[in-house]
Amino acid sequence: MNYKDIKIGSNRSFGVVFFVVFLLIGLWPILKGNEIRIWSIVISLIFLILGILNSKILTPFNKAWFRFGIFLGNFISPIIMGIVFFLVVTPTGLIMKLFRKDLINLRKNNSSTYWIEKKDIKSSMKNQF
Repeated sequence: MNYKDIKIGSNRSFGVVFFVVFLLIGLWPILKGNEIRIWSIVISLIFLILGILNSKILTPFNKAWFRFGIFLGNFISPIIMGIVFFLVVTPTGLIMKLFRKDLINLRKNNSSTYWIEKKDIKSSMKNQF
């Protein structure tokens, strides 16, 4: 999928999200008994005002943030999928081989067909709809 096919978010939602982010950065020191970060609160209010007004000023920042997300996605997704594969799928397969389990009947046998006859038929498949 090409990143140009993905629709970029609105300036309003971008402004509100960054308002919340900078507000949290500004208020975070309160948890440890320190003073709030005034610069972060000011930036958060600027993002809120520009977001509510749906200002065109946020468009270049929104596009840059979108491209940064696409850039990160190109690297992070394969890394996460590799970690999942090597930490979950591979050990599961090795354990199944160790216990000689064949859950999906892939083992080669001498029969003329791999078709499995069902002994307990639950429906006749007539009048399905």
